[in-house]
Amino acid sequence: MLGSKPSSGLKTDCVANVMRLTLDEALAVGNQLEVEAINGTQYILLTPRLAAQCGYSMESDPWGNTRIYTSLLGCFVNNKDDMMFSVGLKLKIYRHSPSDVVSHDVTQACSYTRWAPREILCDRNYMEVSMYMAPQVETKGQKEEDSQVNAITDATEAVNGIWKITFFTPEPMSMVLKEAQQAGYSAMTTSTRLVMRSPYNTAETYSEDVAGVPMEVFRVSIHHKAQDRLKVFNLAAACPTGGVLFTGDLISWHVPRRVTPLLDGSIRLVETIMGINGQRLDKAQMAARGYSLSTTDFHIVVEIPVGSPDGYYKSHAPDYQYHITYTVEPMLEVLWRADQNKDDTRYKILFPITTPPMSRPPHTEDRKFKKKKNEKLQLSAANLREFSLYVGSFLHDVELRNITFATGVFTVEESNARGFTVQQHLLANGTLVFSLDVPFDTDVVAKHNPEVLVTTYSLNVVFGFIILPEETPFSHQVALQASLQDVVLPILSGTCDQDYFYITVKYGSQGHNANTMVGGLDLTPELAEDYKFKNNATHFSIVVPYTATGSAFELITTNSVRARLDVLVWDPVTNWILSDLFLACYFPLLTTRCYPNGTITALAMKVESVPNLDPSWLTLKDQSCKPVFSNDRFAQFSFSADSCGTTRTFFDHYMLYENEIGLHYGQKGISHKSPDPEYKQTISCYYVVNDTQTISFHTKSRLYEPKAEIGSGQMITKMRLATDSSYEHFYNTEDYPVEKYLREPLHFEVELVQSNDPHLELILDNCWATLEEDRTSLPSWAIIVDGCAYLGDSYATLFHTVSVDARVSVPSHYKRFSMKMFAFIQEEQVLKHEASVCS
Repeated sequence: MLGSKPSSGLKTDCVANVMRLTLDEALAVGNQLEVEAINGTQYILLTPRLAAQCGYSMESDPWGNTRIYTSLLGCFVNNKDDMMFSVGLKLKIYRHSPSDVVSHDVTQACSYTRWAPREILCDRNYMEVSMYMAPQVETKGQKEEDSQVNAITDATEAVNGIWKITFFTPEPMSMVLKEAQQAGYSAMTTSTRLVMRSPYNTAETYSEDVAGVPMEVFRVSIHHKAQDRLKVFNLAAACPTGGVLFTGDLISWHVPRRVTPLLDGSIRLVETIMGINGQRLDKAQMAARGYSLSTTDFHIVVEIPVGSPDGYYKSHAPDYQYHITYTVEPMLEVLWRADQNKDDTRYKILFPITTPPMSRPPHTEDRKFKKKKNEKLQLSAANLREFSLYVGSFLHDVELRNITFATGVFTVEESNARGFTVQQHLLANGTLVFSLDVPFDTDVVAKHNPEVLVTTYSLNVVFGFIILPEETPFSHQVALQASLQDVVLPILSGTCDQDYFYITVKYGSQGHNANTMVGGLDLTPELAEDYKFKNNATHFSIVVPYTATGSAFELITTNSVRARLDVLVWDPVTNWILSDLFLACYFPLLTTRCYPNGTITALAMKVESVPNLDPSWLTLKDQSCKPVFSNDRFAQFSFSADSCGTTRTFFDHYMLYENEIGLHYGQKGISHKSPDPEYKQTISCYYVVNDTQTISFHTKSRLYEPKAEIGSGQMITKMRLATDSSYEHFYNTEDYPVEKYLREPLHFEVELVQSNDPHLELILDNCWATLEEDRTSLPSWAIIVDGCAYLGDSYATLFHTVSVDARVSVPSHYKRFSMKMFAFIQEEQVLKHEASVCS
C-alpha cells in the first residue's frame, strides 16, 4: 500500500547552482529507490535517460547513503526570473514487495543570483552549458509564463523559441528541437538564459585530449527565433573523463588550466575553489582534511589523501583475493575572465573518483603479544594449549560466513558449538578483525612428534568471507604450528610370583596409539589373549608365564631359575622406543630329581649367555647319553646313577652322584666358531649311606621258567579341553557341553597316564570331530591326519610345545594342540550346536 511519511532521514540544501538531497542509509539500505520529479500536479519518473537529459544525478554508496543533485536549470524546476528556484521530488522506497512502498515528498526553494555570463556544469551523467540571453520584450501572458516549470516542450513550430540546433562532431549536423530531444538532449530558454544539456557518450559528442587530460566535448549552434528575428548562439561544454593519478596514498586530480574547447582569445584564471560532494570548502577546512589545491602552467591540481573522512572504502574480491577501493567525490569550481570583453565563464565539476583495487591480504596476528606474524606461525602462547589468532583487518562490509577445518566446513555458529571460539572485533579505526581459538586436543588439529618428548600441533583452516551487500565470496587460508615439550611417556612396572611375570603399563599422552613388544614379540591380539590382557582408560596389564617364549633365562641353580622379561613400548610411526622394562625374577624350579631306584632326571635350559645354543646338542659326560626330549629352549635327560659317566663319591653319612650336562664341540655336526662361552650344568644327587628300608615280600613257586614274548597291550590316554592357552585349568565332566563362539580357540591336551617311563613318547595319529558321540558317526571333520594338521581346513590346527613344569615331569607323555570352533552345516543350516572330538 502506497503511503506517505514525514521526511525523516532526509536533508536538502542549496549548493550554488545545484540543489542537493541527502538520503540516510537507514531509509534506503536493502531497498529499491525510485525518484519522481514533481511537475505541478504530475509526477514524472526519472529514468536514467531522462535524469541525464533533464539535469538530475544520483550517487549511492553500497550501504544506501544516497545523494541526489538537481540542476537549478533542470527540467521540472519552478524558475522565477532565474533568481528563485523551487525543486520538488517524490521518493518511493520499495521494501519487501511491490505493494510495500513508503514515499517521501521533498521540496526545496533555492536562491541563486551569481550567474556568470556563461556557466558550465559537469555532473556524473550529463554536461550542461548556459549563457546569458537578453530578456525578451514582454508580451501579453509572458509574465505568467516566466514563472512556469521548465518542462520539455513538444512544440516544434513555435513562433518564438529554439528552432534548430547544429551539432559539431566536429562535422556539423543539424536537428530541430524535437529531434534533439528524442536523441536525449535538452535545450530550453529561461527568462534570461539559454540552456543546453547533453548526456555523455552520445553520437554528437566527441573526445578530445586537452593538456594530457581526456575530455568529453559537445559544441552546438542554437538557432533562436524571437520577434521576427533569428539569432544564433554558440555554446560548448567540455568535461573531464580522466586526469586522475594515484601515487601511494595520494589522489592527484588534474584539470586543464585552459580548456581550449571552451576558451579562445586571451583569458585569465580568476578563482579556483575546491569542494566535496558539491559543497565548497574554505582553506581551513581543506587544511584540516589534508587537501590541497594548486595550479601549474598547464593544470589545476587537486590532491586528496586516500582515506580522507569525506570518502568511503569498499571491499572487493577480484580472483577471490581481498582488495579495497576508496571513493571520494571532489568538486572543482573555476572562474575564467576574458581580457577583451571581461565576460566570465564559471566552470563547475562534480567528479567522483574511485581508486583502483588495492590488495589487502589479511594478516594473522598473535593475540597474546599483538605482533604480526607470517601465516606460518610459531605461537608464543602455546602454554594455553590452544591456537589463538586474529585474522584481518577488513572493512565493515566483510562478514565471516564459515571456516573450513580438516574435518569439514562449519558455520560460525557451528564452530562455536564445537568449542572453537569465533568472535568479531571492531578496532578503533573502524575496521574488523576476527578471532579464532581452537584447543590443541580437538580433532581438527593434526599432531606429530618430531622428537620423542616434543609434539608439533598443526592447524590448517580456510576462512570463508562474503562482501556485503553484493555477497561476493572470497577466502583466506591460514596454517598454524605450535611445538610443545609435552609428551608424557608410558610408565611400565612389574612384579613376579612363583610362576608369572605381572606387567602393568600406564598409558602416556599418546594413549592407545603406541605398540608393545613383549620378549621380542609384538603384542598381537592372539598373544594378548594368551597373556590375559586387561585394560581400561589409563592402564593395561598382562600376565606372562616365566616359561613363555619371550622370556630369557639368565641363570640356573639346582632349585630355581632366574628369568627376565623385556617389555618395550614404541611408536609405530617413528619407531622410537617410548619406555621399557627389564624385569628379572627367580622362579622355583627343581632341575634335578633323584629317585630311590637310582634313576636321575635333569632339565637343561638355554640361557641367554649362550645365545646360539641348540639344546639338542647337549649331552652328559658320556656323549652318547643325549636328551630324551628337547626343543629350542629345553633338554630333558633321564639316566641311572651307574651310567653315562656318573661319578660316585663317599662321605661320612652319604654318597654323592655327579654328572655334567655340557656342549662338547667337535662332535658330529657341531663346530666351535662362535665366541660363545662353554655350557656346563652340574647334576648332583645325595643318598644317605646307613639308611635302612624295610620291605615285605612272599614267594610263589612257578611252573616254568619265564621267557620274553612279543605281544601287544594297551596304554591309557586321556584327552581334556583346557579353559585357556595356559593349560593350567580344564573343564570337568559336569561342565559339558561347553559353549564356545565360532572361531574361538579350543585348547586340547592328550596325556599318557600311569607311566613314568621317559623312553615312551605319545604320538597323535588321527583326530576328528563328529556330530554325535559315536566316533564312527557321520558327518565328521578331520583335525589331525597321520600326525599332521589337516590341510583341507583354512583354519589350520596348531601344535603347542610342552615344557616341564610343576605338573609335567615327562613332556614326551603329553601332546597339546588348538583349533578354531566351528559348526556342521548342511544346505546353509546349522545341523546341531554341539560337536564331539575323538582321537
